[in-house]
Amino acid sequence: MKKTITLVAGLALLAPAALAQAPAKRPLQLSDLAQMRDVSDAQISPDGNWVAYTVAMADTAADKRNADIWMAKWDGSQNLRITTSKDSESKPRFSPDGKYLSFVSSRGESAEDGQAQLWLLNRAGGEAEKVTKLKGSISDYVWAPDGKRIAMIIRDADPDSLTQAQKAKKKTAPPIVINRFQFKQDVDGYLNKQRQHLYVFDVASRKLTNLTPGNYDEHLPSWSPDSKQLVFSSKRGDDPDRHYNYDLYLIDAQSGAKARQLTTSELPDSDPSYRSRPAWSPDGKSIAFEQGGPRELMWYSVHQLVVMPVSGGTPKQLIASLDRNTSDPQWSADGKSLYFLLEDDRAQHLAKVSASGGKVERVVAGPREISEYEMGPKGKIVVVNSEPQQPDEVFALEKKATLRPLSKQNDAWLGQVKFGAVEPIQGKSKDGTLVSGFIIKPVDYQKGKKYPTILRIHGGPVSQFGYGFAYEWQYFAANGYAVVVSNPRGSSGRGGDYTKAIFADWGNKDTEDVLSVVDYAVQQGIADPDKLGVGGWSYGGIMTDQVISRDKRFKAACSGAGIGNVFAGYGTDQYVRDYETELGRPWEKPDVWMRVSYPFFHAGQISTPTLFLCGEKDFNVPLLNTEQMYQALKSLNIDTELIIYPGQFHGISKPSYVKDRYQRYLAWYNKYLMPKGAATAGGQ
Repeated sequence: MKKTITLVAGLALLAPAALAQAPAKRPLQLSDLAQMRDVSDAQISPDGNWVAYTVAMADTAADKRNADIWMAKWDGSQNLRITTSKDSESKPRFSPDGKYLSFVSSRGESAEDGQAQLWLLNRAGGEAEKVTKLKGSISDYVWAPDGKRIAMIIRDADPDSLTQAQKAKKKTAPPIVINRFQFKQDVDGYLNKQRQHLYVFDVASRKLTNLTPGNYDEHLPSWSPDSKQLVFSSKRGDDPDRHYNYDLYLIDAQSGAKARQLTTSELPDSDPSYRSRPAWSPDGKSIAFEQGGPRELMWYSVHQLVVMPVSGGTPKQLIASLDRNTSDPQWSADGKSLYFLLEDDRAQHLAKVSASGGKVERVVAGPREISEYEMGPKGKIVVVNSEPQQPDEVFALEKKATLRPLSKQNDAWLGQVKFGAVEPIQGKSKDGTLVSGFIIKPVDYQKGKKYPTILRIHGGPVSQFGYGFAYEWQYFAANGYAVVVSNPRGSSGRGGDYTKAIFADWGNKDTEDVLSVVDYAVQQGIADPDKLGVGGWSYGGIMTDQVISRDKRFKAACSGAGIGNVFAGYGTDQYVRDYETELGRPWEKPDVWMRVSYPFFHAGQISTPTLFLCGEKDFNVPLLNTEQMYQALKSLNIDTELIIYPGQFHGISKPSYVKDRYQRYLAWYNKYLMPKGAATAGGQ
């Protein structure tokens, strides 16, 4: 049956600046990776006059990422860099009286033994002061409303690791002793008895008190309005490694206090994976939080906005009829409404609803991704917002839902480069399911000309490609390629049924779905059907393996941190709970495991030259999985290469390696998709 494709109504999403008045712009280049600034974590001062935020960018000399704290005046008249050290600072927070700007940093610590400590910067002047000297590391913290104490989540130091002094003496490291069900975690490495606990830090005396000693991990603390209690999220029971059931607990903020369990359902409440902190109502009588779905659905379920009394009772889902993910609840000052982030098809909006439930109001909507927001005094709100041709920046929310720029960190750079048009599309999959996506046209696109085209596939699988800026898309567009991306079944943003459609059935419906946008690009006369490439990272790498083992139209592939033989994943990565929940134990349900391992056991059907890439220390989707697929193609005499990035985890972070990866992507695609001698615009 012939597939048909439909196009979403609407124009291409244009650059924010008026092109007629702008100077001549150049295509995007690899050197622009060092120019881009990542803006995040906006915080409003207590008087509402300033907004602190974090700016991260590549330090090419040191070959690492470095983050600094900046402040913007509310009226937009000033942007000041507050920290300038060669080490990163993050999590800027104002003390409730506005006297201090606090942050977390490992500055001054040795490179290998450095732990994130708390620093206080007196806004009246002077240098920042390191106020903690921990063997462990601070992962999260929040000021009490009265400003006298700070709640901290501190991870224990690794008892099996060697200090720098011990390494200098060449002391032999002790054996790693493992006895946990989940014993691996990307970045953290092998898991032993290390836990992270809830502490309270007294600002005046500098005294630190552990409120929750024990064999559990605590997350996302939030203070009561009277500064007497804390609510936090924790997994407990005989063996927390074996389940997903996060619950909320209340504890008095004093030594020796015992935590009281607040939520008791089997649904995960404030799962830290989603970084959605529970929020107290202004009167201290209710708590709003994010609640996940049934255990058996894991991340395939929709996350709901829930409110329950502090005194106990039944949690109430405020917008159960809305089949979309919600996160980050924050109360209005009068306690009558709740603001939250609402994920929808390719977008993420700021929304609000009555505290008693009812109709959802989209406060800031449109083709955009609002990744964060913060509420301040006198109804002031800031958001971190990204659009297809604008990276994340901080904006003040004005009346009539307009956004006024505050940070402007990327404005100068954006004035120099030109981007390919980003158009929203919908493809129709083999069974008629509509699949949302985008097509990114080459920078110098000419109507009627066919272009080599790359299908890029997102990770997750439960995530989505959205209206935010994507360097990768624009890099390929600058080098003469059209790019097509989609949100196949398994993606978020389209409701629970759409997400769970690939449960225990990877590579089947989602392969058909990603191919639908390729069909669209060919049908529209944009994509050259004889010059198609494919690639992705993580689940995008998994899907790349699935696609090339099921479809021979692709002439080149780049598979990053994927797995083709899921049998090999059991017991080698961090997903043992997830595997057993979704697929069952491999010796009990080998047919299910064989089904999702299709690429490896059908490697003989692959003819696409494939570049494989992975981080050496990846515990998320370990290197051995990539090695197996590389070895299979090498055995079959298919052109292939394996690139291993030393010391890197699942996410490649070292700037020189990030640049190297893009160079290799482009070289591999050019080898098979670009006519010999064809010039590219942005490959330098």
